[in-house]
Amino acid sequence: METESGLKVVDGFDLEADVRAVLRPHEMVQDKLGRQHRLPRYFYEIPSHEAARDIRLTAHFGLNEFLLVDLKEAQRLRQYPRYVPCAIRTLAFYLERLREVVGASLHIAVNGGYRSPAHKLAVGATPHMWGTAVDLYRVGSVILREQAPIETYNRVAEELTDDWYVMPYGHEIGKADDHLHLDLGFVVVVPREMSEDRLEAPQVIPRHAFEERRSGDRRGWPAATNLELPASVSSDRRATPSTSPDRR
Repeated sequence: METESGLKVVDGFDLEADVRAVLRPHEMVQDKLGRQHRLPRYFYEIPSHEAARDIRLTAHFGLNEFLLVDLKEAQRLRQYPRYVPCAIRTLAFYLERLREVVGASLHIAVNGGYRSPAHKLAVGATPHMWGTAVDLYRVGSVILREQAPIETYNRVAEELTDDWYVMPYGHEIGKADDHLHLDLGFVVVVPREMSEDRLEAPQVIPRHAFEERRSGDRRGWPAATNLELPASVSSDRRATPSTSPDRR
């Protein structure tokens, strides 16, 4: 499970050679339009299946949901310890906001979360390789196989924020007809606990750190306070749709 100090962050340059070979930290890759993007360097290290299951990125999204892959992923990256780019927290935050708006659980498809550069679906640079893209196959009880529900939830996602790209419905390449694709682009997160040195060779003492727990209750703040929220915030909270008890 997540330690008291938080998730372990590792420098991809210091990982074992077989892991570096498939993660390719900080290498440049080209997208389908010929634009160059640098792959993530910093990753969360997930020691076990139990840890992946227990770690919560947000109230309703566990880390394991973004790691669901099949044989299309490199064999080494289906074994623990596993590694996922630190930007995965940012994606989970946005999905939590979408879940609040739709008032229903969001279900991530197999191979629909993080994919390494070695994944068989990773043809050229795709935000899935940055941990900033997701494919949803179901919203609540609605299976996303028809045009109407896909386009409906596409519009909801587009209206929520301009920060992510929503893939349009369609059968051609670059469109989706059996899932909802959302991505934040090629976002790289450097945790504040890590140093961005220029030493790309593996170090004798591997560079790593443990994330600080930043939420108030984890810092020992009182569990309850008499703080009164401003009227605008209170009204926004009252306007938030009720959510499903499903933890996804």
